[in-house]
Amino acid sequence: MENSGFRRIAWLAAIGLMAFSCSTTRVLQDGQYRLAGNKIQVDDRHFKTGELSSYIRQKPNSYFIFGWNPFLNIYNWSGNDTSKGINRFLRKVGVAPVVYDASQVDASIENMLSHLEYIGYYGSEVDSRITLKRRRVYVNYYVTLGKRFPISSIRYEVPESDGFSADFERDIPNILVKKGDYMAESVMEEESERGAKYFRNKGFYGFDKTHYSFVADTLTEPGKAALTMTIREYSRNDSQENAVPLRKFRIGDVKVTQSQRLSLRKNVIENLNTVIPGSLYAEKVVSNTYSRLSSLGVISGVNISLNQSGDDTVDCDISLQNSRLQGFKVNLEASTNSTGLIGISPQLSYFNRNIFHGGELFNMSFIGNFQFKPRTMLRSNELGTSLSLKLPQFVGLPNRIFKGPMVPKTDIKASFNYQDRPEYTRTIISTSYGYSGNVGGRFYFQVSPVQLGIVRLFNIDQNFYSSLQYDPYMQNAYQNHFDLGLGSTFYYTTNSDVNPTTSYHYYRLDIGLSGNLLSVFNRLMKTDNSGAHLIWNTPYSQYVRVEAQMGRTFVFGRKDRQGFAFRLLAGIGHAYGNSSVLPFEQFFYSGGSGSLRGWQARTVGPGLSQLDKSFVIPNQNGDMKLEANVEYRFPLFWKFRGCVFVDAGNIWDIHASAEESEKFSFKTFPQSIAADWGLGLRLDLNFILVRLDFGMKMHDPSRPEGKRWIQPQRWIKSENCSFHFGVGYPF
Repeated sequence: MENSGFRRIAWLAAIGLMAFSCSTTRVLQDGQYRLAGNKIQVDDRHFKTGELSSYIRQKPNSYFIFGWNPFLNIYNWSGNDTSKGINRFLRKVGVAPVVYDASQVDASIENMLSHLEYIGYYGSEVDSRITLKRRRVYVNYYVTLGKRFPISSIRYEVPESDGFSADFERDIPNILVKKGDYMAESVMEEESERGAKYFRNKGFYGFDKTHYSFVADTLTEPGKAALTMTIREYSRNDSQENAVPLRKFRIGDVKVTQSQRLSLRKNVIENLNTVIPGSLYAEKVVSNTYSRLSSLGVISGVNISLNQSGDDTVDCDISLQNSRLQGFKVNLEASTNSTGLIGISPQLSYFNRNIFHGGELFNMSFIGNFQFKPRTMLRSNELGTSLSLKLPQFVGLPNRIFKGPMVPKTDIKASFNYQDRPEYTRTIISTSYGYSGNVGGRFYFQVSPVQLGIVRLFNIDQNFYSSLQYDPYMQNAYQNHFDLGLGSTFYYTTNSDVNPTTSYHYYRLDIGLSGNLLSVFNRLMKTDNSGAHLIWNTPYSQYVRVEAQMGRTFVFGRKDRQGFAFRLLAGIGHAYGNSSVLPFEQFFYSGGSGSLRGWQARTVGPGLSQLDKSFVIPNQNGDMKLEANVEYRFPLFWKFRGCVFVDAGNIWDIHASAEESEKFSFKTFPQSIAADWGLGLRLDLNFILVRLDFGMKMHDPSRPEGKRWIQPQRWIKSENCSFHFGVGYPF
């Protein structure tokens, strides 16, 4: 068995070496060369060459590791005969070599010289040298930086009209062009845009960066620049004859029109609109109104046009277009593993974005989670429904106190969940009230000061309950409980698209705190035999739970069609006060389509422990979770994409009464990490992504010591792999 495993690894290594060593220039025509690399060398080691690399017109193929791109090799396997179907397929899967174009080198040099002068290096020189190795070209750019001129003095020339000079005086400390800095057109351009925006927010409608001009005197004081910054009453493209005194504008008439199907209530628009007749014009006020109205899910398009209606008045026309007002959404996840246990999780949702004609988003969902083994009586059923209502205002506070582009929304939610497992039947009633919003389209928050959950258990299997009699910790987890607390979610992302196509990263933090408010009234409550305080003859839960995630996705390659995605996740929960154990629904679990994909959900851990046979259908859980995931994503053909992934992590218990094999320990931490790898197929339809993942276990901590690493020839054995079907990326 060991020799067989070694031979398989040797074959895989041989295939990889063959792919690495295969020619990457086979498909080139006579006289063509592959561009293999660009390099920039600057005579000043403090200058960052990355600032110039983006101005190189022709880039070589991207590489993954040690200068190797396997898809470049795959493309070259096709040869020059494209009449064969297999060769056409190889070209679709692979990446074509970049053919060296000498004219692009000259264009790159011109780009670099223009940029160097733009950032303040005058009279720079850029030379190129070409190195040819076989049929590969390496281009080296040698940069000699030009002269820089420090600013010795700055003189301002501004008009006096309508308080303009007074506003300018107040803004002088914020001006980006400063004495002692090096003169650069890039800084002057940035200051022109910043200053123009400042004056538009002071009422100067129509003022823009073309009203600025800069003149530098480098002769009076050799080696230095005496700068004059002038603001004129006409643009650079006009003559002085067309000068118009700069003046402040006020808002005239404000007109709002909406499509016939939209029918938003007038007071809703008035509460969100910050453009008020008679007020001083300010660009940020118009921008805030645009953002506030756009945040209504019922609106698909906001158009705000401004028209000068007098010498110092500007009218505002706001046009609103409705989005799809109501509809249905369907989601489906499925998985199976070696035991023949099949899991299917459908979800059907109805939404209405304007249910009370005030931009309220109403959502009603029906969910199911069915696990069963064909031709047996083994099954677990879960049914649930949830209702949510998102109001476009912060209930309890007037909109006028929010000055920015976003107004926090109010969220009201309620749900009922019914679970029928072989071991017990359980119902969960929950409701919450809170607020949500975002800042700058990147930072999102959801704060729920009230979260209520009531859990009731019925029909507990006697054999199952008896199996817990020697484990008081788990016995307490399976009892009725009352959960009243608060929760918060904070999320930051650099790309908020549903299906991102560019590089981005994100951070997420979830915090749950329960029972502290109720504990103030302990003296008024009855207690049970264990001393726990009761509400309606049910113990209330007291705990803290924290979960943090961070992820990063790098998109690269020709036409940005490849990518690496990473995720780290950590979570921990602790019961105290009135509880000795976390509520069961607050436990962590691992495995499944968005976790360790070599396992089904809830079949991993805790720690080194084996699968708990008390549960007919696996239900492993723990107080703590650590997980890491990596995916390499690449195109295949048409709208199909592929991926190779690796997952690692586990759950653990941290309470004192836990078995040693289940506890988190730095000593046993390496052995308790579960790891898998696998392949995925995705169908990317832009508006939705459907995926199928096949995960294979590499390291199984539940196996006996010395047998936890699974040999390659056993990866695809039924007990060591799982299929998962899902919608959307797993992370």
